[in-house]
Amino acid sequence: MAQGQMDIESWMGGVRHRVDAILERFFESKCEEATRLSPQAIELVTEVRDLTMRGGKRLRPIVTAAAYRAASGAADLSPTFEVGAALELLQTYLLIHDDWMDEDDERRGGPAVHYAFQKKHGHDHLGASLGILAGDLASTFGWELLLDSSFPEGRRNEGFGLFVRIQKEVFAGQQLDLMTDADVERMHDLKTGSYTTRGPAELGGILADADTASMQSLRAWAAPLGVAFQLRDDLLGTFGNVQQTGKPGDDLRHGKHNAVVAAFRRLGPSEAERTMLGRVWGRADATDDEVCAATEVLSAAKGKVGTRLGVLADEARSALAASPFDDQAKQILEEVTRRLTDRGS
Repeated sequence: MAQGQMDIESWMGGVRHRVDAILERFFESKCEEATRLSPQAIELVTEVRDLTMRGGKRLRPIVTAAAYRAASGAADLSPTFEVGAALELLQTYLLIHDDWMDEDDERRGGPAVHYAFQKKHGHDHLGASLGILAGDLASTFGWELLLDSSFPEGRRNEGFGLFVRIQKEVFAGQQLDLMTDADVERMHDLKTGSYTTRGPAELGGILADADTASMQSLRAWAAPLGVAFQLRDDLLGTFGNVQQTGKPGDDLRHGKHNAVVAAFRRLGPSEAERTMLGRVWGRADATDDEVCAATEVLSAAKGKVGTRLGVLADEARSALAASPFDDQAKQILEEVTRRLTDRGS
């Protein structure tokens, strides 16, 4: 490691460790609480806990901690950890409902929550209903942790209002996704950017009691980064390898209207190209050979999306370079930028 360079991997690992410790203690208390309510009530808590603790890179707590570090200059990140844990439970809530809406059976290498309930109880509707309840419970848990967080004097309501705004934007983005709205980038900004980069960065700034200039710098960095992160995900979901996405062409098999498919349609494909894509679009049983053939006709679209991803990543880096943050803070934020936009990560 070069002189003056910090060990960012250890820094991020420390954030993950502290957030996971808060979540573990929280779930332990929630299991005890549920048991007192009813012997069956613990079932919902257990599924929420299992999904939350099963994998996950804790990107949102890391963004919050990085933004706090930048705006405050403080090495002690303790004020961010409960908010980071609340963001993880918000994500659990959104993932549970998203999997049910998309009829996905798997999440983070294990069963989707509604699917786990369906298999356990042998009843599709009951399983789906219990899955929705589990998502609602995860949302409530997120609010419970947020209410226990320590915001600076006079900024608590601002933090709560931001947490509300994040969720309203995600719901609007999910609506656009379900309706296959043509403005995919707007959908990505609302559905992903709001709770992955913009919201967590602003929460970090509020926790740091940041001034107007610092808050503006955090927003300028986080806004393009959230869309870039989702474009990266779309590219991996369409062209990525098994280690990165679980299955090449997964987005095509699920019939997802992602940025690659939107770019393909804007390019005015031939009838033969549309037919090739149609052979795998929304077909869970499409073979790898069929998917490979379909992805070949998407090569031009891949280039368009990759170029746009690069532009957005550069916008985030330019905002970071122009920010008032110290060198170490910029180093951390640059590494976050790289991890969210690098297709090889």
